[in-house]
Amino acid sequence: MPTTTLDIVRMRHLRGPNVWTYRAALEAILDIGPLEDRPSHTLPGLYERLTAWLPGLVEHHCGVGERGGFLQRLREGTWAGHILEHIAIELLNLAGLPTGFGQTRSTERRGVYKMVIRARQYEVAEQAVLDARDLLCAAIDDRPFDVAACVKRLKALVDRWALGPSTAAIVDAATARRIPHIRLIEGGNLVQLGYGAEQKRIWTAETDRTSAIAEGISRDKDLTKRLLAECGVPVPEGRVVRDVDDAWEAAQDIGLPVVVKPTDANHARGVSLDVRTREELQAAFELAEREGSEVMVERYIPGTEHRVLVVGGRMVAASRGECAWITGDGVHTVRELIERDINSDPRRGEEEEYPLDTIRLPENRDVMLELKRQGLQPDSVPEAGRRVLVQRTGLLTDDVTDQVHPDIAELTSLAARVVGLDIAGIDLVVQDISRPLAEQGGAIVEVNAGPGLLPHLKPARGTPRPVGEAIVAHLFPAGSTGRIPIVGVTGTRETPALARLVGWLLQRANLHTGVACDGRLYLQMQPVQAGAPSPWEAGQRILMNRRVQAAVIENSPRSILDEGLPYDRCLIGIVTDVPAPTGLQDHFITTQDQMRKVLRTQVDVVLPDGCAVLNADCEVCASLAELSDGAVLFYGVQPDHPLRAEHVAQGGQFVTVEHNQVVLARASGVVPVLGLDHPDIQALTARIRLHTLLAAVGAAVALRLPLDLIRAGLEVAPAELPDL
Repeated sequence: MPTTTLDIVRMRHLRGPNVWTYRAALEAILDIGPLEDRPSHTLPGLYERLTAWLPGLVEHHCGVGERGGFLQRLREGTWAGHILEHIAIELLNLAGLPTGFGQTRSTERRGVYKMVIRARQYEVAEQAVLDARDLLCAAIDDRPFDVAACVKRLKALVDRWALGPSTAAIVDAATARRIPHIRLIEGGNLVQLGYGAEQKRIWTAETDRTSAIAEGISRDKDLTKRLLAECGVPVPEGRVVRDVDDAWEAAQDIGLPVVVKPTDANHARGVSLDVRTREELQAAFELAEREGSEVMVERYIPGTEHRVLVVGGRMVAASRGECAWITGDGVHTVRELIERDINSDPRRGEEEEYPLDTIRLPENRDVMLELKRQGLQPDSVPEAGRRVLVQRTGLLTDDVTDQVHPDIAELTSLAARVVGLDIAGIDLVVQDISRPLAEQGGAIVEVNAGPGLLPHLKPARGTPRPVGEAIVAHLFPAGSTGRIPIVGVTGTRETPALARLVGWLLQRANLHTGVACDGRLYLQMQPVQAGAPSPWEAGQRILMNRRVQAAVIENSPRSILDEGLPYDRCLIGIVTDVPAPTGLQDHFITTQDQMRKVLRTQVDVVLPDGCAVLNADCEVCASLAELSDGAVLFYGVQPDHPLRAEHVAQGGQFVTVEHNQVVLARASGVVPVLGLDHPDIQALTARIRLHTLLAAVGAAVALRLPLDLIRAGLEVAPAELPDL
């Protein structure tokens, strides 16, 4: 029997709102070939194999709208492209990137389909589609397919490319508040929240309010302790030591047992607790010396390690730790038990995004020291029932936010302020966090910048805490959206000139304005770069500029199809026309109705407090009004246009021409804007179409710019904008 094939002709990353969805997506062109004549119900065993390999498919509602909907379609008969879509979605779900959106549509070419799925991370989605193709073909041919190995590979890609859990929690909280974001490093955790001059930046759990000085202080444990002690915060007695002899002398002065640790390490690396003998101290000193630049010895405080998260001077979450133990069974070695019982914890990993390190023997010297104290080696086999302490540094497992005593909440907030951190993880050791710190001899042992949020987001026991929301609230007070005025321009009629003209008017309104159009970037209407890699990237560069207070971005029909819009929403969306398409056959766009679906993307993203500016003289363009979440302003050269009276009566605005003047018609009456017989306006209309001038006036009115400013700006535009 010949092997089934399914050709993925092309995959494309739609990085912003597009013809399919508001979100980033992967679009694929599929050629299913002979499978066009073989719907699913004609393929023996396909249903059984797919449901056995991917039991989660039962949760896919599909077009049926209820659980099991996709499986119903599979039984009744559906085509390979649709099946591939759902397999890819399920593989992404299994890999940890939940994806609920997908569509598959036929084209005019027999057997060729467009398929789209939401792509939280394109690199992972791309591989999921390739794996889905291989899985589907194997299921059709009754060949084996290793689903577990496939999911494992996808999870590795998630770890490589997706946002870390702390960053993702903050981004998700921002998204819930409609605050946009831009990822500034591919595969990294540097993210911009908001646009232009309103933006804030985060890097994991650090923000652009986190000063380098404060971070430097937090890395210097000795300096941190001295500053805290001078401000009345309880800290363990201790000092920096030069060598083992000095460390032993310090330990005797402080009183055994002691803690030995590097002054500038993190994630508890190189920390040895409850050190009681000179032999243990020498091993602990060597371990700490390898992990940091200096070593310090301090008083050992009995109790349990806790982590308190402070955001913007306020305690928002707290976790209690427990030590890492294994229990012998008389069969497995210490090394094997650690792998089975400790390293299997999903919070452990090699990368910085994991709050806990994987324990590797003999590389983990602190663990080796702890085992040696108990007379064990990695290959020792503990007897059945024997509990072995592997690591004393606290594994944060339990949420205790509601138990924190107000005294401890205040002291941890003070500690963050003393160091100067806006977001801090405060480590303290206490026996009971519901009692005052001094009463029980507890102390704050570390203040950490960029703390991991995972213990608070996914505690093993207790209530998850919305710490991402707290960080977003710290950066963006209530009512702040992180947005600047964005004007999106699309169509096929003089859109570059229109974009520059609107940008000029915004600049005249004393807004530092960025414009991306016709492959060029402008700041304050001065060209700063030619030949941007793509229209999408040009728009993103404008929105990443911290000086930009308003942006105008041109989006051609092709750029919308190729990559999507470079912003999630806009204040003003202008559509100049909806013509019959030309040159878009590679996207299977061949009719005016299909072109309307492309250009409606610009109207779909208008904010509720924004406005769609539409050409009333193009009937198809005018029909997009019903899709706007915001207001609608029409423009057209016919003063008696059929849309005018009803639209104005309903509170809308209409820009048109009367008695050789551009006028604004609204419910309160008709207001003249500028005379077309003015010499400078005549010079302007000699260079651009009258419709383009009306669109610019309409956009300026929608932006609530004063009419005097609009008039003055347009009159000087011919001289000030030579490349108009």
